[in-house]
Amino acid sequence: MPSTQQPPVGIDLGTTFSAVSYLDNSRRPNLVINSEGDRVTPSVVLFDETSVVIGKEALKAAALEPDRVASHVKRDIGSPHYSRTILGEQVPPEVIQSLILEKLKRDTEEVLGPISEVVITVPAYFNEPRRKATQDAGRLAGLDVLDVINEPTAAAIAYGYQHGFLDEDGKTARQERVLVYDLGGGTFDVTLMELDGKNYNTVATAGDVYLGGIDWDKRIVDYVAEVFQENHRGVDPRQNPAGLQRLLRDAEDAKRTLTARQQATINYEYAGEGVRVVITREQFESLTADLLERTLFTTRKVLKDAGIGWTDVTRLLLVGGSSRMPMVQRALHDASGIKPDRSAAEDEAVAQGAAIYAGLLCSTREGEPASMQIKNVNSHSLGVLAQDPGTLRPKNSVIIKSNTVLPAVQGRRFKTSKAAQKQISVKVIEGGDAAGNNASPIGRCVIDNLPQDLPAGTVVEVFFKYAANGRLQVKARVPSINREVAMTIQRDSGLTEAKFQVWREKLLNDEGPLESQSTALRKSRGA
Repeated sequence: MPSTQQPPVGIDLGTTFSAVSYLDNSRRPNLVINSEGDRVTPSVVLFDETSVVIGKEALKAAALEPDRVASHVKRDIGSPHYSRTILGEQVPPEVIQSLILEKLKRDTEEVLGPISEVVITVPAYFNEPRRKATQDAGRLAGLDVLDVINEPTAAAIAYGYQHGFLDEDGKTARQERVLVYDLGGGTFDVTLMELDGKNYNTVATAGDVYLGGIDWDKRIVDYVAEVFQENHRGVDPRQNPAGLQRLLRDAEDAKRTLTARQQATINYEYAGEGVRVVITREQFESLTADLLERTLFTTRKVLKDAGIGWTDVTRLLLVGGSSRMPMVQRALHDASGIKPDRSAAEDEAVAQGAAIYAGLLCSTREGEPASMQIKNVNSHSLGVLAQDPGTLRPKNSVIIKSNTVLPAVQGRRFKTSKAAQKQISVKVIEGGDAAGNNASPIGRCVIDNLPQDLPAGTVVEVFFKYAANGRLQVKARVPSINREVAMTIQRDSGLTEAKFQVWREKLLNDEGPLESQSTALRKSRGA
């Protein structure tokens, strides 16, 4: 291991639970035990009267003070605000995520001493704004985010190192095609990877950032709530925030029971009334069959995009806590004919893989030969949205197709429409159909310092680059005068640098957390 002041650290910033791993002197990943003595930390934040509480105690408070609790924030990362107000205030998801990261940082420092450099994992299907927002959350927490790595890639790395088919140098004895099925608490990814020698190459990936274990929980919630309504004059406990939180907690417990047993019993009380509901595993699987089918549809899409069939897959790796459900394992076995491999610890493999990747980055930075080569692909196409001159309708001109090996650079030529034009602005999107429907807006790329007296029709070349981690970089040049020109991205979402600085100052000062965050929000509105 290179002689750095801290060991390599990887963080799995999960929707429901988060974990931290580090490499020891033997280059083996070890999970950090948090201050509560647990291997994972609930990704839940309680905004108390005088402090912010993160983790297990915040989770306990969710049923009693739901208006003060933020959970499943990862689903909103990249959006302007968390999905609901906290104590009447709108808070950017990056700020809430940064509080979770600060807690993970403190707990890690109790074990390792001061740390700053980390690798953070993201779902493979995260678009570019979500990746940027995750890095911003790390910066707000006072971390130097060396890189972000896709969660299935991290899981495959950990699996390869710890579970049997890589030698001490990280080489495979033969080429492996590993399909990683990652069903977490709030997001879902499928990634096909080829492992050959020291090369870890992602072939194709797809997913759903709004599909995870919480959606299975909600089906039980709806089932119990309907029984409650039938027995108690139409009263719906889901309409009360505290009642809903208690029901969600009971539903999650029942889901876990049904993983081990054929039936679960829920005794639920609300507004002085109660019901006893018995739900069988068969009923549960029927209630959630469409959710499982969504994952299978995505899995088939990945195989199709890769141009292979199940017979070409050598290993089927399950990660994410929700992949424990028997219905998942049975359906995948029936579809593939392959026995799913759960030998990687579902809740730990992603953090461990991130730590291994952090070690790779630190080693190569200090001049050591790379122990592995990692190649990813982009999960969304990158395009420019403009008006079709023939139909006068929006048209998505794809620049970099999805599942292109990263890093990838593609240029596009634009022309000035009039003489002495000072600015060119193009709208950049990810995904979407030919007309740009259902696309994720990145923002406007603006060239605002064009040289004076350019004639109409002057060509401006714009180069769009996806970095290896899926982040977007843009450059522009005027070839007729062989000059590069400045290009900025005016983003449609996420924190501006000015708002970032406001929040960073407030999170660092000595004011009470609630007061400081409310103050920061008011100031950020004018930033």
